Amino acid sequence: MSADLASQLISHMLWTAVLVAAPVLGIALIVGVLVSILQVVTQVQEMSLTFVPKLGAVVLVLVVLGPWMIKRISAFASGLITNMPSQF
Repeated sequence: MSADLASQLISHMLWTAVLVAAPVLGIALIVGVLVSILQVVTQVQEMSLTFVPKLGAVVLVLVVLGPWMIKRISAFASGLITNMPSQF
């Protein structure tokens, strides 16, 4: 296995991880900022107020985009396993 092949595999793996994690992290960030703005405006400082909406939004994103995420990870894994004999 050459260093070039290893760097390509690592690059593809990291890109796949970023694409799969980005929707969940993005929604959690957006909901967290919106709830923080709401807390500042209303001066309600309740810890569960930040946790519950983010949890609900992340679960919703996982339900909606879960099949796409699984398909993306499965395609990466199957491509890696399929190409394994030609890499050694």
